[in-house]
Amino acid sequence: MNILIVGSGGREHAIAVSVAKSRHAGKIFCAPGNAGIGKVAECVPIGAMEFEKLAAFAKEHDVDFTIVGMDDPLVGGIVDVFENEGLAIFGPRKNAAVLEGSKAFSKDLMKKYGIPTAGYETFDDPAEALAFLETAKMPIVLKADGLALGKGVLICNTLKEARAGVKEIMEDKKFGSAGNHMVVEEFMSGREVSVLSFVDGKTIRIMSSAQDHKRAKDGDLGLNTGGMGTFSPSPFYTEEVDAFCREHIYQKTVDAMAAEGRAYKGVIFFGLMLTEDGPKVLEYNARFGDPEAQVVLPRMKNDILEVMQACVNGTLDEITLEFEENAAVCVVLASDGYPLSYDKGFEIFGEEKFDSAEGYYCFHAGTKRNEEGRIVTNGGRVLGVTAKGADLREARANAYAACEWVSFENKYMRHDIGKAIDEA
Repeated sequence: MNILIVGSGGREHAIAVSVAKSRHAGKIFCAPGNAGIGKVAECVPIGAMEFEKLAAFAKEHDVDFTIVGMDDPLVGGIVDVFENEGLAIFGPRKNAAVLEGSKAFSKDLMKKYGIPTAGYETFDDPAEALAFLETAKMPIVLKADGLALGKGVLICNTLKEARAGVKEIMEDKKFGSAGNHMVVEEFMSGREVSVLSFVDGKTIRIMSSAQDHKRAKDGDLGLNTGGMGTFSPSPFYTEEVDAFCREHIYQKTVDAMAAEGRAYKGVIFFGLMLTEDGPKVLEYNARFGDPEAQVVLPRMKNDILEVMQACVNGTLDEITLEFEENAAVCVVLASDGYPLSYDKGFEIFGEEKFDSAEGYYCFHAGTKRNEEGRIVTNGGRVLGVTAKGADLREARANAYAACEWVSFENKYMRHDIGKAIDEA
């Protein structure tokens, strides 16, 4: 099969590496891709939101199956466009991708179908939000309703911070139109766990758990980012937690979407908080997490194309997911100054060492080839260095050792990714 992957980040690179291992894979394209993806796929200069151009390319190049990695095109309706053209594509339709596209929708869905989550209120008038906050318990969480690159969430410890947050989201529109509506949510405390799943509209298959690190600096300090590193599996995702989530969260979410006339096919990412009152849903994403995909997919034994086709065809009940009995840790190498301002265009040295290192991966996110053909930095999150190990401690040691293989001028990383495993 000829395959088209839509996206340009570390997640899409991880998908491309998994697809390249499939016995069904023929020619692999990626639009727009990056320098690392270019090693396993032909990069195509078409933007992820150019749906008609992508569909035309798929027809012209006899693409048999398209995989969408990013949230924006899914929420924007790329799957509908491709299906209307008779093209096979993996991902939820627009009316199902709203599960991520609108936090208000997902909160209302959980409330209606009894799926455990934090208490909340929604607002489209900043004055009403401010009035509500006057009597609300602090700390409190403010969330821009729409997509905001994983950054549209503010944790406010005081009323003053909450007032400033309303101004930032709803009035100053820091996150653009994503802040036209806002969810004000009860603050939950506990361990965060990420769980990815494959869904075919009625059946759900759970992947290995993971845990992300969103804050920019060591000790979970600094600004929220798209993710500074992750590890899999999470030692906090116990058999008891899994049993609870399977009964009260996972299948109930799939059934709820079907009951709403929004049959879901693709990946559902469950962001969970393990509270004293049990697991609760923090958020849903309509695609693989990034960088979670960079530690989960390398551990998956299944042929990824067979699983994805089963999701599209409605035969996922015939699939049993299998994962290696080991662990993986990913450390993101970023441009110093991310997520605010940073320089780019610096040459990257040493990443080719991963090409022949078994159990080690260098997933490209913000990279490109310059006019001289050299790989240079081209974003805030530049590379995801992933390593496997017999257990999490070994994987963490391997990942940090591998980070030293790579250098570029303003290289920055957290040094405590996976440190929580010492507390497990």
